[in-house]
Amino acid sequence: MTGGGTFDGWGNPTPTRQLSTDNRQRFGAMITFSLHKKLDILWPLRQWIDGLEICDRNFAHLICQLIPGQCPFERNITLLLGWTLHIPPLCKLNPLYDEFVALRFRALTYLADVCGEQAS
Repeated sequence: MTGGGTFDGWGNPTPTRQLSTDNRQRFGAMITFSLHKKLDILWPLRQWIDGLEICDRNFAHLICQLIPGQCPFERNITLLLGWTLHIPPLCKLNPLYDEFVALRFRALTYLADVCGEQAS
């Protein structure tokens, strides 16, 4: 191992520029991840919802009943003279929307795969 370059763990030469770029990307991703985790006050709740295990038929049915398959707030209201007022779905404003959708999907998958039921 002679020369002024850098070497990986096995003694193979590695270009200095590539090594520093790889390190920058790796550490940049770690810093972004840790900052996101620190700034997101709902992070523990997100982790808890994602960690819920669906292992009971009744619990899976309860999840499917509590979490709707589509947003119940979206409406079209017909006014006088045929004008239509559209209220967009408000579920996307919920900061835990993605976690609830994933939980409902896991419950539906459990019912279909394990219990052999078709739930909606």
